[in-house]
Amino acid sequence: MISEKMQVELNEQVNKEFYSAYMYLAMSAYCNTLGLPGFAHWMRMQYEEESMHVTKMYDYILGQGGEVHLQSIEEPAKEYGTPLEIFQQTLEHEQFITSMIHKLMDLAISERDYATQTFLQWYVTEQVEEEANVNDILAPLRMVGDDKSGLMMIDQKIGGRLAPTPLPAN
Repeated sequence: MISEKMQVELNEQVNKEFYSAYMYLAMSAYCNTLGLPGFAHWMRMQYEEESMHVTKMYDYILGQGGEVHLQSIEEPAKEYGTPLEIFQQTLEHEQFITSMIHKLMDLAISERDYATQTFLQWYVTEQVEEEANVNDILAPLRMVGDDKSGLMMIDQKIGGRLAPTPLPAN
């Protein structure tokens, strides 16, 4: 059983995870308008992954006897700039999500909620991977700058991203 405060905070995180999925879907659409199908595909796969993150947290709340309270999802932007700017925004967003996961972990520790600590450890590890994946794309984007052939090579490379592996049940 989770505390009322933990339930509220986890529901807030569900909303943030929904927004993440929504934002990545908007970024995918935007990349399509730029004629960058590889970037669009990468963002679409990121949308799929974030959707799984939402479901995992949703199921955890219910499995702990809590109630899920879905909230309005903020509308994402429609335009994101250059591919470099898109991935800079992506990194900033993932860093924000990391800070929110850390805040949840701090609460779980202060409440001596060992089950939620164990559950959140998966997200802590996942955020390290998320930030590293974005940094791995930012590095070559910074190198190529506005070079169109370089951008096309990166577009082709990241277009090969596989669909996320379904998450194990809680």
